[in-house]
Amino acid sequence: MKTLFILRHAKSSWSEPDLADFDRPLNGRGTKAAPFMGKLMADMGYAPAIVLSSPAARAKNTALLLKDAGGFDTELGFDDRIYEASPQGLCQVVAELDDEYASAMLVGHNPGIEGFIRFLTARNESMPTAALAVIELDIDNWSEINDGRGELKRVFRPKDEMK
Repeated sequence: MKTLFILRHAKSSWSEPDLADFDRPLNGRGTKAAPFMGKLMADMGYAPAIVLSSPAARAKNTALLLKDAGGFDTELGFDDRIYEASPQGLCQVVAELDDEYASAMLVGHNPGIEGFIRFLTARNESMPTAALAVIELDIDNWSEINDGRGELKRVFRPKDEMK
């Protein structure tokens, strides 16, 4: 059994229209939501063994803020393939994880994130910015990940959790 945490990056800023999409930073709401979600994860007893993030500025900063706020002593890596990835692309990234990790977190973007959740669980879930999906996978090795192999345990959405 493996656990996969899928997090959409926190809210990004559009204040600089000439900035490339890849370089867009988090806005004020995003810089509050990312650490909030890290604390929420810690409070729930969720601690990913590894965090893999898109290297896009908004995803990278989300991962860093979440990791620090959650107090996670975990490896943090950045994978170019997560930026603008399809569900199958995200599946490939996860399939290459070392089996020593019982859990992993992906920090990425829509529509790939929602599609990946649907691919794994056959569930359509709305993933607004900084939303977290917790999926249990009925696999022993990450390379066994495939469609329909996951059970969606819960989705945490900042707007709901911050009330």
